[in-house]
Amino acid sequence: MSRFLNSPDFRHESAERIGVLIVGAGSPATPRLLDVRRFLRRMLSDPRVVEMSRALWLPALHGAVLAARSLNAARRFRRIWDDRGSPVLALTEELREALTRELGSRVVAPFSVEAGTLYGEPSIRSALGRLAASGAQRVLVLPLFPQYSGSTTGAVYDQVNAEMRRWRWIPELRFISGYHDHPGYVDALRDSVAAQWEATGRTQHLLISFHGLPEACFRNGDPYYCKCQKTARLLAEELNLAEGEWSVSFQSRFGLVKWLGPDTTEVLDELPKRDVRSVTVICPGFPIDGLETLEEIAMTDRERFLAAGGRRFHYVAALNGRPEHARALADLVAQHCQGWTPINVGWLAAANDLRGVKARGD
Repeated sequence: MSRFLNSPDFRHESAERIGVLIVGAGSPATPRLLDVRRFLRRMLSDPRVVEMSRALWLPALHGAVLAARSLNAARRFRRIWDDRGSPVLALTEELREALTRELGSRVVAPFSVEAGTLYGEPSIRSALGRLAASGAQRVLVLPLFPQYSGSTTGAVYDQVNAEMRRWRWIPELRFISGYHDHPGYVDALRDSVAAQWEATGRTQHLLISFHGLPEACFRNGDPYYCKCQKTARLLAEELNLAEGEWSVSFQSRFGLVKWLGPDTTEVLDELPKRDVRSVTVICPGFPIDGLETLEEIAMTDRERFLAAGGRRFHYVAALNGRPEHARALADLVAQHCQGWTPINVGWLAAANDLRGVKARGD
């Protein structure tokens, strides 16, 4: 529990500090089987992730499901582990540092930026504790899930609110529910594709792949599918792509229920049959590279595409700690902090002008 705001160390006349909490899914501490199993258990036990009766799901999870998935996932994590350890954690820290630098030129009041994860370390609890220890009395939560879904952003809401129930002095809280059509985010995606094509040459097709979701979630009102489609459309428009030069797919499905489609792997299997032998893949739903991009897309799906008759396969890296990514997120943070703190007036006017010029319809 946070004690800082209630402690004798807190000075009531001090300037109000803003805390910014960025949150992703996280990763195991190591690729060892025990750590991978612990990570998967936390994730797959979350009712936001698997919407089944707990009485039916939990026995299956702790039986065959964890046993099988942990072995496979540990093997896959070992393929992407490097000298930094977990790529997810290293890249998230790069983004946190880049966002801190970017905000430093925009926000006049004292602020702190911390990173937390849903199912690994650093946890949301520990990150919020660090913000409290810094003296943050107002906290803005930025889930690193551009396209809102109850299974991701909803899980962040749950964990933040669960932690707040333990605190006596609750800071003023704001949440950013998504940014799937934010101009700075879409521009950063466009620039990343353009840079890839400049370096390696343009391909016949751009495949825009998002993490999958069971169809039942969509039927029950989750807006994720529609937000993915809008992100993809805006990106294609920014790149001036014609119909047939791009498409949308969904990846990472598991289990027996029907998921959103088409499936990314199946699309990559089919493209060479239509004489599309060069493809670029981007995953806009992943602001940070991890298992689903570095191993699933850039390794496994690349191998499948080439085995199916493809000749060139390029994966566009996630935005990670790129300066344009930090600028887009700083834009979001500054917008949502209005009324909390003075913002650099010249910068805010320029940002508002940009939003007016680049307003995008539904």
